[in-house]
Amino acid sequence: MSDFKVIEIKKSVFEDNDKEADKLRAELKADKTFLLNLMSSPGSGKTTTLLRTIEALKDDLRIGIMEADIDSDVDADTVAKTGVKAIQIHTGGMCHLDAGMTRQGIESLETADVELAILENVGNLVCPAEFDTGAVKNAMILSVPEGDDKPLKYPLMFSICDVLLINKIDVLPYFDFDIEACRERVKKLNPNIKIIPISSRTGEGIEEWADWLRAQTVEWNQ
Repeated sequence: MSDFKVIEIKKSVFEDNDKEADKLRAELKADKTFLLNLMSSPGSGKTTTLLRTIEALKDDLRIGIMEADIDSDVDADTVAKTGVKAIQIHTGGMCHLDAGMTRQGIESLETADVELAILENVGNLVCPAEFDTGAVKNAMILSVPEGDDKPLKYPLMFSICDVLLINKIDVLPYFDFDIEACRERVKKLNPNIKIIPISSRTGEGIEEWADWLRAQTVEWNQ
């Protein structure tokens, strides 16, 4: 039988990325820049929620936005119209960002004058959950039309997030979505996660979300 070497690629890739992520976090801490990784499925209202967040915080914090997408500039153009610093990251077909790609984005964003940087990750609930971007906190958006069973289907995503925004609560009467059942499923996976119901369309819940993000940013940047 021939001798050959077996390389565990997945393990090696994750270990290298985790080291890079820890290094980036340490640099962000030294630079007093709080980085939030925002994740969700396509169509969850991520960009609209981001616009509401900017509106709520732009007078208190210097904000920079990194929009990640496979091949589109639509979101970055929308965000730039708010007046905050924004860049677009094209992933070249990749369905997520890792720490190295996030570092490139941070360097391009030039965060010396940025207190709060938000990465709007590529829209899906699988790949982004597997890669540490170097963010200080992870947030995800689950919209009502997606269903309250998503935590059962994508447990890793709900397990690694610090805060869950349940969006589009204004359409709850029209969908079979049980918020309490969803909350229970999420808490079983992640007892410490903060859950905030919001409507990015009406603005309901945005103040609570903005207060949480402001407090986290101020604490990190001390």
